[in-house]
Amino acid sequence: MKKVAVTLAVLALGLAACQSKTADENAANETAVENNADADTNAAATDATNAADAALNSADNALDSAGNAVSNAADAVDNAADNAAH
Repeated sequence: MKKVAVTLAVLALGLAACQSKTADENAANETAVENNADADTNAAATDATNAADAALNSADNALDSAGNAVSNAADAVDNAADNAAH
């Protein structure tokens, strides 16, 4: 009977140790999940910011191109008028 009691005590201690480790592992896993979620959120925000910057740069370039086209057209009109006067 004594051997059974000792065996049960050892098993109980072993289970208690496993449960504590499992709780620690669960906490570590939860922290890892939270850290990964933060990293994913930051990456998504960075991607969105980069996409917005690229769109703004593209729009700025389009405006510059339109301004250049207007300026070129005005120069062409001036040149045509000068050529017609000579």
